[in-house]
Amino acid sequence: MIRETNRLRDQVLGSRFGALAALAPRGLTGARHVRGQIGSVGRWLINSREHTNFTYELTRNNIEQLIWFVSAITEEPYETIANYVGELRGDTKLRSAYSEAIRNSRRRSLADTDPRFGRRLAWYAIARALKPGLIVETGTDKGLGSLVLASALIRNGSGRLVTIDINPAAGYLIRGEYADVTTIWRGDSILRIGELDQGVDLFLHDSDHSASHERLEFDAIIPHLNPGAILMSDNAHVTSVLSDWAQEHQKRFLFFAEEPANHWYRGAGLGVAW
Repeated sequence: MIRETNRLRDQVLGSRFGALAALAPRGLTGARHVRGQIGSVGRWLINSREHTNFTYELTRNNIEQLIWFVSAITEEPYETIANYVGELRGDTKLRSAYSEAIRNSRRRSLADTDPRFGRRLAWYAIARALKPGLIVETGTDKGLGSLVLASALIRNGSGRLVTIDINPAAGYLIRGEYADVTTIWRGDSILRIGELDQGVDLFLHDSDHSASHERLEFDAIIPHLNPGAILMSDNAHVTSVLSDWAQEHQKRFLFFAEEPANHWYRGAGLGVAW
């Protein structure tokens, strides 16, 4: 009977009515996917306060991919990068500072008190491995990424972070020892990059995500880069700007795609040129 059923199914699917016959099972497959997404959105609406710049943990497999990604860029062993990633994930001091800053903020109704690092694990591990003298970040927002980079500098025992944002309210999370190694610059990132008077070892684009502005930032930072500098784009899942820039300047380029755990957002990505 099973063999006869399979033969009949194959005949139907191989006929001119095959597309019509497959419509129902295809619809069920799509419905299962959408149902899962709807449930994920519902849990997010209840459990999270975020309305933009969503944060989330990565899947276990994705964290493994991230470690290998950073290892390839920095030429550090897997074990070394895995230790750096574990440092940040287990940094109770940073988590406490973040949570306290959120609770004391006027914007506490729009942010979650539990920091979730996502691709910022790679930012931290790269900064730990590179031991940069100066990091420049564009696009501070509330300052989670800045805290991550500042924490890496504190662990390194040297280095400074300059973070640039046009919003005068940006960076409200940056306090205490993290503020001690961080300078917040207000204003247009292109103009402020031109004011740098020290060589840059690590540069992160995370501001205006239009392709034209991203390109202007990478072109502006060129005269300020130290030999061996690493450039990162938090917009590489949307544009090919950094990839194109890397080809033009004979640099290497790799891309890391996020896989969020238990979140409806499909994830962003990180491009790195070196």
